[in-house]
Amino acid sequence: MKKVTIYTTPTCGFCHMAKNWMTQKGVKYTEKDVSVNIDDAKEMVEKSGQMGVPVIDIDGDITIGFDRPKLEHLLGA
Repeated sequence: MKKVTIYTTPTCGFCHMAKNWMTQKGVKYTEKDVSVNIDDAKEMVEKSGQMGVPVIDIDGDITIGFDRPKLEHLLGA
């Protein structure tokens, strides 16, 4: 099983789309709300170089935004 982490904020529409898509696909993920946890925000920037969300980490492969084709490839979905 792949380890999936989604860095999000509550107001991010693409974050909601990514989480809904993962749920529909049966993908288990950990959500990290970077608007309330500065350590998670720092971790996200260190991994991605980005301050925008969503940032999705799948076994160390970083996806910026809700890039469905890339996510399907990484998850084998």
